[in-house]
Amino acid sequence: MIGILLITHGSYGEALVQNACHVLNKRPAQLNQFGVSAQDDPLDLLPLARQMLQLVDTGKGALVLTDIFGASPANLALKLLEPGRVEGVTGVNLPMLLRALTYRDKGMEILLTRAISGGRDGVINMLEH
Repeated sequence: MIGILLITHGSYGEALVQNACHVLNKRPAQLNQFGVSAQDDPLDLLPLARQMLQLVDTGKGALVLTDIFGASPANLALKLLEPGRVEGVTGVNLPMLLRALTYRDKGMEILLTRAISGGRDGVINMLEH
């Protein structure tokens, strides 16, 4: 199973994990989060981020989800990426996380496609639906 690590601003990642647990009625395995605060230097956090990545990657690889491309959490996540083994997606939201959790047994390519589409397709104008 592909592991999932969220690297986000503050407690956003923890809130997403808690809500995913609520929706799924269980704590998914190989899922962790790492919150970056305003005063943190991403380079100082790199060793801890690598350790957290190792906790979720049991040999099948990992997907790193982060919130805003170009911000400190995403910049930290970029330093962890290894094409084909550790991939990253920005713009994380709850639909993206739930889709990623659902498809992580299908391989990295399918996981990436489904996670991105889940995040995008989860944004809906409710009056037009």
